[in-house]
Amino acid sequence: MAVERHRQTDRERARVSRSDQGHGDPGNARGRLRQVTVSDLTERELIARIQQTLQPAPPWLTVGIGDDGAVVEPDRNRLEVFTVDAIVEGVHFDPRLTPADAIGHRALAVNLSDLAAMGATPRLCLLSFALPPALPCDDFDALTRGIAALAALHRIHVVGGNLTKSPGPLVVDVTAVGAVKRRGVLTRAGARPGDEVYLTGTIGAGSAGLQALRTQPSGAGDDYAECIRRYRYPEPRVRTGVLLGRNRAATACIDLSDGAADAARRIAEASGVGMILQAEALPIDPSTRSWFEARGADPVTESLRGGDDYELMFTVRPRNRGRLRAVIDHAGVAIARVGVCTPGGGVRLQRTIGGVVEETLPPGFGHFR
Repeated sequence: MAVERHRQTDRERARVSRSDQGHGDPGNARGRLRQVTVSDLTERELIARIQQTLQPAPPWLTVGIGDDGAVVEPDRNRLEVFTVDAIVEGVHFDPRLTPADAIGHRALAVNLSDLAAMGATPRLCLLSFALPPALPCDDFDALTRGIAALAALHRIHVVGGNLTKSPGPLVVDVTAVGAVKRRGVLTRAGARPGDEVYLTGTIGAGSAGLQALRTQPSGAGDDYAECIRRYRYPEPRVRTGVLLGRNRAATACIDLSDGAADAARRIAEASGVGMILQAEALPIDPSTRSWFEARGADPVTESLRGGDDYELMFTVRPRNRGRLRAVIDHAGVAIARVGVCTPGGGVRLQRTIGGVVEETLPPGFGHFR
């Protein structure tokens, strides 16, 4: 009943009034429908549209959407991990290249990736939208469906949020909360000299996918479809992060939102160690390598500095390889050993080109450089 009422309201508000019929323009017929935008609806109606996409409230949510705040029963046996990320039109995404549902997916995925890097199981999130008045309601609905689908997959519940009008770009801000047992917390600061460095999945695909969309917006061909999918719909390694913490397999961990080179530097700085990465060991899939090579770029350099991968980089004591094997068996994700932590500071890249050659890593992504 509520859904049908909103649809009826949309049709009524979308109908062009007599004063907007073009004053004799035969191409502007009476009763013609125009695209419904968020400015045609009230805040309450927009909130109702969001609620229609969400999972039923869990028993630990005492007060949820619709009040001045959410009331949540704490998980008494675990610590809480908080993270927040905003994605901004023109900075993090281009709506001409990214479907609305993918914008929503990415907004939540970046937060889930942060929780994964801390070893935390996602529990709840808050959504804040700054909406341009001209945003079509169909796009708003698709955006919220993208969030809701990923939330359902990882069993994270939307418990509240905020809506406001934006005089400029679309902004989606997500605050996520996860839970983790004290002994399962992962940070960037636990690596020691001799620890081995690992990566989940592959790197560079997100960056290649974005480049493919920018240079060939009408379609980059089937060869690069997977790169584009990886950029639009990143898969946060939540299960892997939780298992790394639970099994106490990792000594330090970080997600790759700003690139593998940036992640390596951050672990090294936080842990007070150096790091050597092996170029030949970096997991770069064939389509990513092909994209960069076809443009005269070095796949290793581009994959290290490009962001949008949302994989995990973590360190493991050699004696804990058995624990890591158990994680690999249960997580179902490929993991590659790519380097080692060293005494001192600095992060270097080793290549084998007629001998061992060391070089500094390229810079990672940065908002203000």
